[in-house]
Formats: sequence, structure tokens, C-alpha cells
Amino acid sequence: MPIKLPSFRARRDAHPPDLWTKCPSCGEMLFNKQLEKALRVCPNCGHHFRLSAESRLGQLLDRNSFKERDPGLTSVDPLGFVDQKSYPDRIAAAQLATGMRDAAVWGTGTIDGKTVAICVMDFAFMGGSMGAVVGEKVTRAAEAALEERIPLIVVSASGGARMQEGTLALMQLAKTVGALERLRMARVPYISVMSDPTTGGVFASFAVLGDVNLAEPNALIGFAGARVTAGTIAQELPAGFQRSEFLYEHGFVDRVVHRSELRTEVATLLRLLVPPLPPEADDMLGLPTFRPRAFLSALADRVIPELEPETNGNGTERGRRATEKAAEPTTEPAEVDRG
Repeated sequence: MPIKLPSFRARRDAHPPDLWTKCPSCGEMLFNKQLEKALRVCPNCGHHFRLSAESRLGQLLDRNSFKERDPGLTSVDPLGFVDQKSYPDRIAAAQLATGMRDAAVWGTGTIDGKTVAICVMDFAFMGGSMGAVVGEKVTRAAEAALEERIPLIVVSASGGARMQEGTLALMQLAKTVGALERLRMARVPYISVMSDPTTGGVFASFAVLGDVNLAEPNALIGFAGARVTAGTIAQELPAGFQRSEFLYEHGFVDRVVHRSELRTEVATLLRLLVPPLPPEADDMLGLPTFRPRAFLSALADRVIPELEPETNGNGTERGRRATEKAAEPTTEPAEVDRG
């Protein structure tokens, strides 16, 4: 009678993608559950993996405090852009993969009990590219912070402007910067958090305009890529160019903060950066207290000498001044009659 030997499966070199993740920096295989507990930071080398918008909100905000606003905004295809896929197909694929409408989500929440307006970008949605929807959400977050006098926090993770929307994407740079300028004039705090990567039009607009600019370790931050920059200036770039530590050494970033300390750092800044009180009831437009016309009028009153009033039609003013002049005592010596 033949003997049946047990069969053995060949050893698999690949690990199930839903259980393990390989660190791109040190090559260590990390158990996903442990990686999530460590806020997706490699315990071996400290590499910061990219976070989804949902995970970032859960890390920064108090539990169950986030209230999303404008969740229904969706990109359209004004240019009829087609490359390997049509733009609507790319949007649909990104929405199916991430569960998001677009590359950013914004709303209000609390950090240690302090209410903030927050906008978070997700690199998994078409590389976090900024189109009309992303620019609109950043702008609405800034406008809400201005109206409610609450601090604004924007977490950036983007490859730049979305090419499928052309000039409409580039217009978001000016729109977001204008909203942040109005926020600055009202002295409402704005904290910018730059994660890996923050490049292109996002870097060139709202990402580096914070009252305080924070960055995660070893995050790629810059406008153009290192290869393009090196070719433009025809020079070899220094080590660590466009990394957060390099930008910190050169004054472009205020702090490089480990992800485990980021919430504490932001909470400390919120205690120090207190927004002013809302405008008075008689200033419903929220205009700044500086009034150029009143300032120039007051300056003119001090610098320009008082002019004589003009003569009216019947000569009353001229006659009054002539009478006053005649009544003044003369200081000239009297002539002597030598006859």
C-alpha cells in the first residue's frame, strides 16, 4: 500500500499587505497594528509614514470633537482634460480608494478644549494636488476662523497644483493667500503643519504663511524638485536639501516636531496665541481700526499751517481783517519835523 506523504506549501517571501509594512528607510518589517499604535512612525529608525486625513484629525483633535463642513464639494472637469484616463475617471478612482470627495477636508474641532478651524490634506487622493475644491476649502476655513475669531490650523500634504484643472488650479494660490492676509490683519492665529511632502503650489501659497510653521521630521518641503533646482542653478545641492531639518537651519521652518509630540506642541501654541475679541457692533464689516483718510486728515492739520479764510462775496471777511490791521499799534518810529 503506497504511503502518502504530507504536502508542504512553498515558503512565501512576500508578506500579506494587510498585516505587515516594510519601512522604506531601514527595511524593517513592521506589524501594522503596532505601527498604528505608534502613530505610523517606525520604532526602529523614526521614519514618519504618511497619514490619512482621518488619522490626522484623530491624532490632533479631541475625541469626537470634529464637525466637518462643506463635505459635498466635488471637483468638476471644466477643461475636458484627458491623459491616460479622463479627469472624471481619475476623480472617481481616487474617491473609491480613499473614501473622500477630494484631497482636503475641513471643519471645526477642539484641542484641549480650545475651538479651532482645521483643514487637513490627504496625499492618497491624487497626490494631495490642489484644485478648485481644495483651494475653496482652505479659503472657507480661513474665512470661518476670521468670522468666529478662532485659530486656524492647516496640515499640508501635497504635490502641488492639480494639472488637470490648469489655470483654475493656479488661481487658488492667490485666493488662499488673500484669505490668509485678511486673517493676519485681524490678528487671528494661523498654525501651518507641513508633512511629507509639501511641494509645488501648496508650498508657494498657504503652507509657509503661518504665524508658526511646524514640520514633521525629514519631510520633503520645497517648490520644485531637487533635480530641477540643480539643473537650473547648475550647482550641486547640499546634503539634506529641501528636508525639514535643512529648512529649520535656514529659518524657513520654526520647529521640527516629532509626530508623538505634535498635538502637545499645537496645544501649547494655542495657549500662547490668543485671537482678539470680535469687532464692536458698530463695525459690522470687520474693518481694521486703521483709517487712512482720518489719519491723513489729522496729519495735514498738524503739518500744514492754517490758511486764511477766503473772502466771501460781500467782502465781510476782508473788511474785518482790514479793521483789525488798522487797530494794531505801529512799531515804526515817528518822523521828526525838521522845518
